[in-house]
Amino acid sequence: MSHIRIRDAASFLGVSDDTVRRWIDQGLIESTKDGAGRVVVDGLAMAQLARQNAVLPADPSEIGRSARNRLVGIVTDITMDLVMAQVELQCGPHRIVSLMSSEAVRELGLEPGSVAIAVVKATTVIIETPAGRPQE
Repeated sequence: MSHIRIRDAASFLGVSDDTVRRWIDQGLIESTKDGAGRVVVDGLAMAQLARQNAVLPADPSEIGRSARNRLVGIVTDITMDLVMAQVELQCGPHRIVSLMSSEAVRELGLEPGSVAIAVVKATTVIIETPAGRPQE
């Protein structure tokens, strides 16, 4: 069973330490103490709480697609030459960078400040774990 320190859980969920402590006080999540006496929460319980409380912006495109990973965001920067472009989106706390043709940028009408949807369909997703952090 994985245990996560309160400050780390708060960081992963984009909330304050106090919010996680309130959730503990309200009985939404249980806490225990680790070997060093620090308050920790169960990783699985935090994952379930995160999924239940997730607020995802609606996909304004209203089209069907097989890709399940859609991130709605705001275009923050475009670097473009005659052939290729680099488009940066801010999707909540996540920075997404896409490389595409300059023609596609023009056809989509992308510009900084416009709303766009990053659609990710990948057969390879690499998962990493923090170094030096043994799973409890």
